Amino acid sequence: MAEMENKKPSIWRSVGLALTVFLVVLVYAFGVEVTKVNLGELRDERRQASILRVVRALARPDIVAYDQEEIKVNAPILVPCPEGNLPEVEPQPEEGPRLLISPGCAAPGETVHVEGFNFLPNSQGPLRFVPGSDPNNDVSIGRDFITTDGNGHFEADLVLPDRESDEVQYIRATVRRNIGLPHLTESAYDTWDKIIETIFLALLATTIGTVLAIPLSFIAARNLMKSVRSPLAAISLTALGWLLGIAIAFQLANWLGAFTEPVLGSLAVSGLFVLLIPVLGALGFRWAVPAEETIRPNTATRLLRTLVLAVIGLLVLVWFYALAELMSLLGAQLAGGLGIFSFLPNFLFHMGEILRTLNPFIAALIGGGAMGALLGRLGQKAAERLSVLAVRVMNIAIASITAAAYLAVLGWVIDWLYQIENPTLTFWGPAAVGAALGALAALRTKPKDTLPIGLIIYYITRTFLNTLRSIEALVMAIVFVIAVGIGPFAGMLALGLHTVVSLAKLYSEQVESIAAGPLEAVQATGANRLQTIVYAVVPQIVPPYISYTLYRWDINVRMSTIIGFVGGGGIGFLLQQNINLLNYRGASTQMLAIAIVVATLDYVSSVVRERFT
Repeated sequence: MAEMENKKPSIWRSVGLALTVFLVVLVYAFGVEVTKVNLGELRDERRQASILRVVRALARPDIVAYDQEEIKVNAPILVPCPEGNLPEVEPQPEEGPRLLISPGCAAPGETVHVEGFNFLPNSQGPLRFVPGSDPNNDVSIGRDFITTDGNGHFEADLVLPDRESDEVQYIRATVRRNIGLPHLTESAYDTWDKIIETIFLALLATTIGTVLAIPLSFIAARNLMKSVRSPLAAISLTALGWLLGIAIAFQLANWLGAFTEPVLGSLAVSGLFVLLIPVLGALGFRWAVPAEETIRPNTATRLLRTLVLAVIGLLVLVWFYALAELMSLLGAQLAGGLGIFSFLPNFLFHMGEILRTLNPFIAALIGGGAMGALLGRLGQKAAERLSVLAVRVMNIAIASITAAAYLAVLGWVIDWLYQIENPTLTFWGPAAVGAALGALAALRTKPKDTLPIGLIIYYITRTFLNTLRSIEALVMAIVFVIAVGIGPFAGMLALGLHTVVSLAKLYSEQVESIAAGPLEAVQATGANRLQTIVYAVVPQIVPPYISYTLYRWDINVRMSTIIGFVGGGGIGFLLQQNINLLNYRGASTQMLAIAIVVATLDYVSSVVRERFT
């Protein structure tokens, strides 16, 4: 009995293994069916001929070429032979290159013998059938090639195509010979221009992506965010402050831009503002935020200092607009006057335009952060000092207002997007729901309890990054091509956005894997969050950040090949054109350039990693 009981598990294991193997075979069999695997296509003679032709073309990239001497001769032929006497045809010259065709007429599918005399010696070229009665017709049929001997003579057989006509048609022999020294082809020059465009397209995209991904990586790192906790009042007021700060600062920046545009219309005025505002701002900041004070300032002094800081903030906005105007004016005046460095004025002009466009958004972020920090600190102090009942009432009121404001904004966005045009449904309804949800959250939370706001921000950030990362750069390029037009700018924006979300994920995972010892040691000294990141996190992540950034540049160079197919600029745009035109030698030139650039970047990346790791 014991032996039988020992055998049963063995039998069941065998049955289970057999079922597993059967299921695996079943899955792969279905996969072969779905993917329509058919190796018989590889044995098709036409496909083999096409593959051979493409491979041979790809093996000969169109980089250098010679000037060529060419001789082209047409000889008449009748297809098919007419009834009765043959019509008169133009006789071949007795001297110089000529063709002799025998017989002078034949039916489609028959073979004629072609003999050439006095062509270029030791040369080669195509032998084609030219349909129609025009000997200068560019249309030709056939893939035969001829090679002349040292006397310029050749013989070949040509199968006539199915092109019957009552008129005289022609057979054309063309031979070519290289002359002079080799030179770069037009395809090589075009490839050089586009590969340079690709390198800097990828460089700008990587730079923009890196700058934006670094701050995102810290709030997307679980080990840094899980310890962040705040009372509900501080969280609600911070969120409300961000919303109010963004709205106020954005409108204020737009108003200042419109107000200062006619004032800053000359180099002298804009330059004066750029020089004067930092001096005034530094003096005002030194008075408003003294290094040390022996006497506690009174309420009036504090209010005046706050007013001075607000004025300094406005002056900073004006300074950015003045700097943008100065750069644009300098670029416009210097354009065309620096010779080979003419791109520098263009760079200045565009940087001014970019700065002018980004000013409202930069102001909105700064305003939101400042207002959020200020109101959040007030909420923190109120939650610590007020009684439990007062804090509960405050939580209900503030949480209701904040949730109502955010859901109202969300409803407004939905109304703008889908054009519902029903304020009750898209504004007041969401606001009421938000107020109810905020009050419910406040009632279910103990008044002075702290909530894991860090983890909430972490999950929101990771969800945002994962959602954007799931959208391929190719799709992003299509959207940006519609927004800014066909060209490398659209490709740079698409790659930049994809770089932000990709690097933010890689960076955050690197932050999550740092050693906990230095982090705990710095926190034990009483350091705040910024000091903890600077002294405990940054020293551990610099080498991998550099490695990931260089690797992303490598990826962006290769991805530019794909986004060029939808108009995103770079060498991919040229590669797509050559593939569509069946110019595989030109396509081979672009692929070779991409391979060289990627290999070079890999070498540079390894050298940089070796120095910083």
